[in-house]
Amino acid sequence: MGPLTVMHMHPGNVWQAMSRPGFLLSAWPWRAAAYLLTGAVTGFATLVGIVTLAVVCGALAIVLVGLPLLVVVALSGIPVAGVERCRLRLTDRNPLASRHQVPAAPGLWAWLTTRLREQGTWRELGYALLFAGLLWPVDALAITVALLFPLSMVATPLLMATIGDGHEAKVLKQWTVTTWPAAFGVAVLGLLLTGLGAYVLGATAGARAELARLLIASREGELGAKVVELARSRARLVNAFEAERRRIERDLHDGAQQRLVALMMVLGLARLDAPPGPLTDQLIRAHEEAGKALAELRELVQGICPKVLTDYGLQAAVSDAADRCVIPVDVDLELPGRPAEAVESAAYFVVCEALANVAKHSRAHRAQVSGGHRDGRLFLEVRDDGCGGADPSAGSGLTGLADRVSVLDGRLALTSPPGGPTLLRVEFPCELTEAADHSA
Repeated sequence: MGPLTVMHMHPGNVWQAMSRPGFLLSAWPWRAAAYLLTGAVTGFATLVGIVTLAVVCGALAIVLVGLPLLVVVALSGIPVAGVERCRLRLTDRNPLASRHQVPAAPGLWAWLTTRLREQGTWRELGYALLFAGLLWPVDALAITVALLFPLSMVATPLLMATIGDGHEAKVLKQWTVTTWPAAFGVAVLGLLLTGLGAYVLGATAGARAELARLLIASREGELGAKVVELARSRARLVNAFEAERRRIERDLHDGAQQRLVALMMVLGLARLDAPPGPLTDQLIRAHEEAGKALAELRELVQGICPKVLTDYGLQAAVSDAADRCVIPVDVDLELPGRPAEAVESAAYFVVCEALANVAKHSRAHRAQVSGGHRDGRLFLEVRDDGCGGADPSAGSGLTGLADRVSVLDGRLALTSPPGGPTLLRVEFPCELTEAADHSA
């Protein structure tokens, strides 16, 4: 066993840093001070810019020239939010990404219409107005009280030695210190207040950063991004599962199945060459067992991924499944192309499971499979004239089918009143790609 590796976990934001020892000796107090100081400067610049834009637009609106400039005012929150995302790196190591949508078409007009329709644009404008009117004075006040005042107290002996000619010094321009012991006492008090002010700066910067995150990157936006990423990862898993399933089917078909066929041929030739007797009887039994193993392997391959589905598409595979059903099945399925492999596979196994349930439980005399593709959705219906009363909780496999359909954002509906008939309908959102081959 190798040596044990100890990993040192660094705090990710100022709140976590404040809860750990060594905060005062770390860079986090200075990062918090830098965040508040840049906030005061940026907020004042934002106030000047917004007021200037508003005054110019108001003056030019008299001649209808300033009306288009009002759009610039509405979009002024976007650069302010961009600067704020950069400043948030001072208080949080995790970057804050922009939630703006990508325009559907190139060009300035598409960009403007996309931004003006987004909720995030107006949230950023609200943050810019709040920043310019209220937040930057809070940043300036926190810097002044928690940093500048204690540092000026620490500098009392230096001020007394330089400006006061060694005779006196003003403490915060309020109290006069005339002796060196008092000056050094004020400096020590200033050091203590500086340590306390570091925590005040950290708390204020952390609260300000949380407020900024709340306004320019709402929790709903973050959750929406996570949902999108989960949907994409789920789609990748489904595609990987389908690819692996097809690989297993190909390996069984081209490997084990061919070896069993060769074994049956060898056993058959041995039966012809062996004289009558116990050896021939053993060869006959071995030949029969190999035939049964080959039949079971073919059924297994059919259950994993039927060759007709891979080669000829869903329509041919459904027709093949209907031909193998023990009751008559009418097929009315027309597809001008082929859906994605995952959708095609799921739709096929839904039909197979539905026909198996019809044969086992419905006591139907006839069934029908119909479907098609319309408005970007593949839909299939399986109906029978049986006794009805199908219950998904009774172990008919419908729950598993519903889970398999939901993974692909599909919908499965079952109507089965007592006395029948039973209708199973499934829909998948998908687009058809290449034309289906119906030559099978």
